[in-house]
Amino acid sequence: MSAAGPTQLRRVAHLDMDAFYASVELLRYPELKGLPLVIGGRREPDANAERGQFRHLRDYVGRGVVTTASYAARQFGVHSAMGLMKAAQLCPQAILLPADFDQYRRYSREFKQVLARFVPLIQDRGIDEVYLDFTSAEDGLLEGGRVLAERLQAAIYEATGLTCSIGVAPNKLLAKIASELNKPNGISILHEADLAAKIWPLACRKVHGIGPKASAQLTQLGIHDIGALARCERAWLMQQFGRSNGAWMHEAAWGRDDRPVVADSEPVSMSRETTFERDLHAMHDRAQLRSEFIALCEQVARDLQRHGYAGRTIGVKLRYDNFVRQTRDQTIESPTNDVATIRSVAAQCLRRAELTRRLRLLGVKVSGLARAETVEAGRAAAAAAPSMPELPLF
Repeated sequence: MSAAGPTQLRRVAHLDMDAFYASVELLRYPELKGLPLVIGGRREPDANAERGQFRHLRDYVGRGVVTTASYAARQFGVHSAMGLMKAAQLCPQAILLPADFDQYRRYSREFKQVLARFVPLIQDRGIDEVYLDFTSAEDGLLEGGRVLAERLQAAIYEATGLTCSIGVAPNKLLAKIASELNKPNGISILHEADLAAKIWPLACRKVHGIGPKASAQLTQLGIHDIGALARCERAWLMQQFGRSNGAWMHEAAWGRDDRPVVADSEPVSMSRETTFERDLHAMHDRAQLRSEFIALCEQVARDLQRHGYAGRTIGVKLRYDNFVRQTRDQTIESPTNDVATIRSVAAQCLRRAELTRRLRLLGVKVSGLARAETVEAGRAAAAAAPSMPELPLF
């Protein structure tokens, strides 16, 4: 089916994998199905888990955060980005598993390969979600998109054993909201005529782009749901939230969004970072910090190579024990995804950072990305460069 003309019906889907990380872990440990499960903390070899002896959240001590939680754990108020110690107070009986991002990325590639068999135009939105142009897909308009959505759910489950929720609507904004209406393993179909009944009663925070700060401001103004936002005058919203944001809020409340599904959006950077279980000092914890630093460089290099990118700007990110953040970066002549080059340049960036305070977080980032065909030039430049200097302090 060819792409729809401007007067034809437009159908866009947002597909969101259900509790993705937790669901992948349940494939490995099916005996945990139905139990509250929290993913978070550092990944270390755990022979006990392989023998069916799992850690409970109540036994956790540290400063890690929740990466995700199963639906059973979410019922207790546990959510992503929450501190694990706080989560332990809410749901001490939850099973705690460390994150396995290599495994999650593998399943991400698998479900997206399934989608590519059915839908020609896909916009990647992260490891566990995508936008899909149903208008250009075979049978994408049947029953408002439900036929194709059911087909995708079945195909993903058959290939991976995982479930997903899909929202189909006239545009990306409404599709994103719709995908949250019937989770898990649900399908929600929205049409323009459904706006007042299905969208307007929802909290303003359900609109992607209205964050905690704007939501709090709306609440102070007596605006508690999307319907109330839609009844506000555009000019008044522009006065309260600024010309651009106010106009956008008015359009969003009325379900208007003309953004296309874009298949070939290029990433601008790739990075890896880790938050330490305890604050580390560059001198006293030199060996551990050196190991963490090398691992981060290797992970970023693998990510770049796997996705076919190289970058010219290499940097580090540090967060200290007083929560102050500092970044340092350096731009090199040719793009690279070579781990030795990334380590060398990142080490030079560390030399320019403050390393007298204890560290909570360390990260390595490569930006200014180019496609892989430019990598060879970067490798040639790296081969001609002097050997890597000693790492600073750690």
